[in-house]
Amino acid sequence: MSHPIIIQGGMGVGVSDWRLARAVSQLGQVGVVSGALLAVVFARRLQAGDLEGHMRHALDYFPVPGMVERVLKDYFVPGGKSPWTPFKLSAMPTLHPSAALTELMVIANFVEVFLAKEGHQGVVGINLLEKVQLATLPALFGAMLADIDYVLMGAGIPRAIPGVLDRFAAGDPAELRIDAAGTMPGDEFVASFDPRAFCGAHLSKLKRPHFLAIVASATLAITLARKSNGRVDGFVIEGDIAGGHNAPPRGPLQLTAAGEPIYGLRDVPDLEKFRALGLPFWLAGGYARPEKLAEATREGAAGIQVGTPFAFCDESGIEGSLKRQACQLARTGGAHVFTDPLASPTGFPFKVLQMANSLSEADQFALRERVCELGYLRQAYRKPDGTLGYRCPAEPEGDYIRKGGDAADSEGRKCLCNGLMTNLGFGQVRSNGKREMPLLTAGNDVADLARFLKPDTDSYTAADVVAYLLKPTGAT
Repeated sequence: MSHPIIIQGGMGVGVSDWRLARAVSQLGQVGVVSGALLAVVFARRLQAGDLEGHMRHALDYFPVPGMVERVLKDYFVPGGKSPWTPFKLSAMPTLHPSAALTELMVIANFVEVFLAKEGHQGVVGINLLEKVQLATLPALFGAMLADIDYVLMGAGIPRAIPGVLDRFAAGDPAELRIDAAGTMPGDEFVASFDPRAFCGAHLSKLKRPHFLAIVASATLAITLARKSNGRVDGFVIEGDIAGGHNAPPRGPLQLTAAGEPIYGLRDVPDLEKFRALGLPFWLAGGYARPEKLAEATREGAAGIQVGTPFAFCDESGIEGSLKRQACQLARTGGAHVFTDPLASPTGFPFKVLQMANSLSEADQFALRERVCELGYLRQAYRKPDGTLGYRCPAEPEGDYIRKGGDAADSEGRKCLCNGLMTNLGFGQVRSNGKREMPLLTAGNDVADLARFLKPDTDSYTAADVVAYLLKPTGAT
């Protein structure tokens, strides 16, 4: 079958929201919502009052009304909470989440996909992280309830996901083995989700979406194509200049003088091996130009995935003043990113947009209270009694060490969960009255955002990006 040429990157948290995905989908491309922390994003939209009514509109179409009533009772604040009132926290994901948290995760993903798909015939995808395993099954099921067309997943080796999609499409329960540190022979920690038990008589037949794995090497692609427990439909090949999480360099980690990971020839994907797999692939990371799209198609790609240019357009979920600041920096030549080898609790390099502040990024986070209260990037580990525990290198160092973590692994880590939520205008209010600081991520393309800006403006639209990318090569 034919697929759209452009995949809009699934940027979290909430950057690739339903508005952006719908705008891109209506332009004939693959609009993608981010599934990262979507339950938290949804809960905070409700607490902010859902002033335009979009969340409650979508909830009218959720197939189990009783669950909707419970979620609204727990989180909806008519008119919105006070700006100085902290957001109510939802439970953190675990191997066996409460019924309330499971309902929230399923509903949040349903609502986001429903709104992205409403009112047009375009296709929509959802992007999830393999590293965030504990929320994966409810997220996938909620997205499939809303008729998702594509599932994209990276940041790990998602071999089990194709089979999960197959089972959910058949209405059958699915399991997902959870990676845990310190396991012993015979240990097995498995998350499960049963569509029929969740929906009861409300369950209808679901469509099996296309599954695209986000990879950095042909070796990983070959493994997924041959050893996954179901059909892999294609690949997004993401290079090291893409935003968000990057695959670590192959071989021993070496850093530049500035402290960024060094990528070499071993990290350049072998496209001949991808072509030999006979599956469609899209190239990502630095391909947001018409000539790069032409180059990708000459190499046999079905198209390109583009993130950063969409991240700062009018329809993205980033708070407006932060978008304008990024565009102003690009216009003056001051926009750049730092590939931080330590920032992410996942251990993957993470690109951080350097914003203009009186304090350096390191100084800002040194002042931030270390706290783990959202928990989506926590790592599972085997406790001495054989049960599963959870720890995060970005939580208070004493707590991390008490749970068996190495103090060295805690150094330089940042709470991505709280920082990325702040980018949307949903930063938590602390007891001292201070708010969480934003933590923007972007690819290297952020330096070239000015090419989308019209004179005397610091904004542009998703349609501007698509029109630019599809411009005939050589056109001005």
